[in-house]
Amino acid sequence: MKNLAGLMKQASQMQAKMEAAQSNLASLVVDGSAGAGLVTVKLTGKGEMRDLKIDPQLADPTDIETLQDLIVAAYTDAKAKAEAASSEAMRDVTGGLDLPAGLKLPF
Repeated sequence: MKNLAGLMKQASQMQAKMEAAQSNLASLVVDGSAGAGLVTVKLTGKGEMRDLKIDPQLADPTDIETLQDLIVAAYTDAKAKAEAASSEAMRDVTGGLDLPAGLKLPF
């Protein structure tokens, strides 16, 4: 019975840590950039886009493809940073325990 009570206490502590990590990720803002900073994107830790800045010199109507590619690259950069922050938060919550690949907790 002592083991069960200890296990329940650990589960409760882990849940509280997970909720705190989720809250921190929601308020985290990461920057992504492409084209030497000509395009920048800000995402929350949960992947929601908050800002997009495009240097005016990229507004060339004859070369829209480059602008589109740079926007996608900046978003991808920011998303990778947000995912890295999320993974780090999960390592903190799980005490460094590596979870199986593909297992996504509610982040």
